[in-house]
Amino acid sequence: MDISSLPAFLLAVLVIAASPGPAVVRILQRAGAHGFRAAVPTVLGLELGLFLWALAAGTGMAALVAASEAAFLALRVVGAVFLAYLGIRALMSGWRLRGGDDTNPLPRVDPPKGHRAFAEGLLVQLANPKAAVFLFAFYPQFVPADGPVLSTAVALGLIQVSLETVLYLGLAAVVGSAAAWVSRTAVRRRLDYASGVVLLALGARVALTSRA
Repeated sequence: MDISSLPAFLLAVLVIAASPGPAVVRILQRAGAHGFRAAVPTVLGLELGLFLWALAAGTGMAALVAASEAAFLALRVVGAVFLAYLGIRALMSGWRLRGGDDTNPLPRVDPPKGHRAFAEGLLVQLANPKAAVFLFAFYPQFVPADGPVLSTAVALGLIQVSLETVLYLGLAAVVGSAAAWVSRTAVRRRLDYASGVVLLALGARVALTSRA
């Protein structure tokens, strides 16, 4: 990798990480509902999924997804259904909180098991077909034409994963520090409703997206 292109790559990663998407929504929801520690497995799962897509881009698997209509359609359907499932679950959570005391904190509920939150984060990332196509289009700009493609893609993936992990853990820490406020019934209900609507919208976008 040309070191001179590293600042441009880092800037692009920052912009990508800050863009609203399934990853950010899940982190906000998990940290807001259960605090920082509960969001850590979700962040790690998301970043493992991103690194697997980076490996796929380096080995050419992403090219297959980008070129094959059937492969892209299958991944798109899986991603849309999974995001819709998460969205409906969030809406149902908000609906169950209706009519509660809006001023008092909700009773403490144990967060999901770490392995379950990790797996959910991983599936959210792997069920995003745009991740494969985007990385396949994005990484070659920073891979020397005569250089080792796979090792450079791995290096880029590790850099992106490291940067996003720090950013997302920071986001989870900020949201988790306000967990007492977020735990109020009215706030939690609005957060669940907003998360559900956003996840359903993202699912619809995935369902309607094209390879272009």
